[in-house]
Amino acid sequence: MGSVCIEIVEGNPHLRSLLGWHLQQLEYRVHQAASIYQAREVFLSHQPTLVILDADLSDGDGIEFCRWLHRQEQPLILMLSARNNEADVVAALKAGSDDYLSKPFGMQEFLARVEALIRRKRTPTAPAYLDYGALQIDLVQRRVRFQGEFIDLTPQEFSLLYVLAQAGGVPLSRSELLRRAWPDAIDNPRTIDTHVLSLRKKVELDPRQPSLIQTIRNVGYRFNMEILNANVPQSQTKLAKERFSNPRSTLATQSS
Repeated sequence: MGSVCIEIVEGNPHLRSLLGWHLQQLEYRVHQAASIYQAREVFLSHQPTLVILDADLSDGDGIEFCRWLHRQEQPLILMLSARNNEADVVAALKAGSDDYLSKPFGMQEFLARVEALIRRKRTPTAPAYLDYGALQIDLVQRRVRFQGEFIDLTPQEFSLLYVLAQAGGVPLSRSELLRRAWPDAIDNPRTIDTHVLSLRKKVELDPRQPSLIQTIRNVGYRFNMEILNANVPQSQTKLAKERFSNPRSTLATQSS
């Protein structure tokens, strides 16, 4: 477990030391902080996998700091608090906490909850980046780069493009596309046609004769995967990945 880093943010020095000692016996790397100010510095320096956070710190609101943590690299968060009513638990979970433990608590329960959270982190997750040669899709930042250029897509166009590309060239019916790409139930499958037309205007060289998003008669649409890997230098794909990994890159998708 030596590769797993845990940050303890706890105002009570005796409890902080006790928790740290027990975690170190399990070979976790442990860093401690007594305040929100120290906690920010520790987090930015060590990028812990799990943050154990006291909700009742003297120099700030633990719930607000939990929201800040959740906006970062999304570490696991275990909230500790002397408050145990339902409203406090719900507020912590909504702020981004993965678990909530009321004080006082038993050490064995605490360690079991830590281990359960760490197991969750080790569970394989969906990829954050898809590379189809000429097309790169960043699922975290919701950005699309096609043939070396960022494409400005609406959120719904992004979802439609992602579902088509993920199908790997398999034709999808309009009903299937609605089910996979639309957040809300829609009864009119022709909605797909409107969005495909808009998407083609942005990714096709000639939208009137589409070669990338193909119409399959009596079925629906398919993504032409073969055309993506043609005539795209590897250096261009590498550059695209580097741009995606740079947080200062211009976002290609905007909320609408």
